Amino acid sequence: MKEQYDFSTGKRGAIDPIPQGKTQITLYLDDEIISWFRETVNAQNGGNYQTLINQALQDYIQQKGESLESLLRRILREELTTSK
Repeated sequence: MKEQYDFSTGKRGAIDPIPQGKTQITLYLDDEIISWFRETVNAQNGGNYQTLINQALQDYIQQKGESLESLLRRILREELTTSK
């Protein structure tokens, strides 16, 4: 290990770029929800609980038969109505 390192040309940011078609957000979920998804992933011998949450949301949207655009428009209308 060196005594000193030169970080003068270093760049700040994520180590791995976010894949195309994905958006990083901050989302607050109940502890019980996170625990359930983590336990489910562990019971399946590994994986990523965030991927499982994403799949659950996609399944829910498909089950409802509502397009993502329609769903987002409906949610925005509801939020705008309640924020007045």
